[in-house]
Amino acid sequence: QVQVVESGGGLVQAGGSLRLSCTASGLTFADYAMGWFRQAPGKEREGVSCIHWSGSNTNYADSVKGRFTIARDVAKNTLYLQMNSLNPDDTGMYYCAASTLRRPNWCIPGNVKYWGQGSQLAISS
Repeated sequence: QVQVVESGGGLVQAGGSLRLSCTASGLTFADYAMGWFRQAPGKEREGVSCIHWSGSNTNYADSVKGRFTIARDVAKNTLYLQMNSLNPDDTGMYYCAASTLRRPNWCIPGNVKYWGQGSQLAISS
């Protein structure tokens, strides 16, 4: 049984930093493309940052480029999202996701095979 579990959300002041973690079990982590998605209240879920299954390629939403960094530790089956210079527009539920797709640009919700349950992030101004 595949389980994808996020941790690290919370309430942060604008300008602050936070790191999200995601642990995946029941799958061969190194064979999956992994990513972070978020959904703000009243909005559709969107891709924030994704990493190619090989680890050789990462991509970011324009709104987070230069502020967020995605990374993975294959030995620990763990995905990270380091978030700096947070602002209220970053508020939302953050989901970790796994995909079997092999192409570099896969970071849309329709390409996800497994979802985590989500971790709430709130940024206060």
